[in-house]
Amino acid sequence: MSAQPDLLYSEEEEALRAAVRDLLADHCDAPGVIARTESDAPHDLAAWKALSDGMGLAGLLVPESLGGQGATHREVAVVLEELGRAVAPVPYLTSAVVATEALLALEDEELLGRLASGRTIGALAVGLHTAPGAAVQAVHVEGGLLQGELSGIADAAVADVLLVPADDGGLYAVDAAAVTVTPQVSLDLTRPLATLTFADAPGRRLGDAEPAVRRGLRAGAGLLASEQLGLAEWALTETVRYLKERKQFNRPVGGFQAIKHRLAQLWLEVVNLRAVARGAADALASGEDADLAVAVAQAYAAGVAVHAAEEALQLHAGIGMTWEHPIHLYLKRAKADSIAYGSAGAHRAAVAELVDLRAP
Repeated sequence: MSAQPDLLYSEEEEALRAAVRDLLADHCDAPGVIARTESDAPHDLAAWKALSDGMGLAGLLVPESLGGQGATHREVAVVLEELGRAVAPVPYLTSAVVATEALLALEDEELLGRLASGRTIGALAVGLHTAPGAAVQAVHVEGGLLQGELSGIADAAVADVLLVPADDGGLYAVDAAAVTVTPQVSLDLTRPLATLTFADAPGRRLGDAEPAVRRGLRAGAGLLASEQLGLAEWALTETVRYLKERKQFNRPVGGFQAIKHRLAQLWLEVVNLRAVARGAADALASGEDADLAVAVAQAYAAGVAVHAAEEALQLHAGIGMTWEHPIHLYLKRAKADSIAYGSAGAHRAAVAELVDLRAP
């Protein structure tokens, strides 16, 4: 019989949370993030440098022998909770999780060391909407030169190296400078998408693409739930705080019974989200029932994150509709996350397949 997952946070994880939250308070305040979304450089590379170089967080999943921290997915989940709470515009999920996990499957020590240092940013050249195990779009390769176009690639604009699936079944490392990166219109302005165009782009074959892509996307989907948890917790906390201060008829708005019911329901959903997110992180760390835990987490997480952001927007009333208030950043991130690494429907289908409860 498998051991029950440990959903509690350790003292070390709580200390990590406090350190990351303090750093993000300095680098990713709401006005600063909003200002970045209006600029030509939405990514905050100063915050990324502080997280990766200053705190060594880019290498949490990389073994110490390769220059990483040798930590587990549980610690990474705590970092992502805080990044979700701040809607931080940094390529952490795409580089330190998805690209790193793909390289771990291939045991490419040289690239892993570069990504662990944070001085090299990686991106798996697979559409952000792709679920673990789903078919992926590939480019044509001949003589080590890549041809074709891939779209919906998250954080490609700041990537230094791209991990590109090709039609020969291989995964290739391609210098981003050899690829034409065209920004796409993205709903989530803090995690922009791009189209990649390959025209005789040289690449180095790392190994078989299928297991590496599957592993990267599975880790991305499972740990995305922790980002969605941080987002939902921020939305709930800020809404409760605002409703305690905002008054109508000389009473705090939060004192009205109908509002209390809505907040209580949202609190229950967030608590359940914490359970499935922690379950997914623990399963990825232990390797036990990871496919099922990830699918369960993503089958539930998207709806809660979107609901929390929608409730925050509505219950902040007029102020919530302004561009200057950060709620719109959270709602856009929640909506974009709801289809990232597979929709909730795709993950429900995966759960049914895994536990043999398929429809007739």
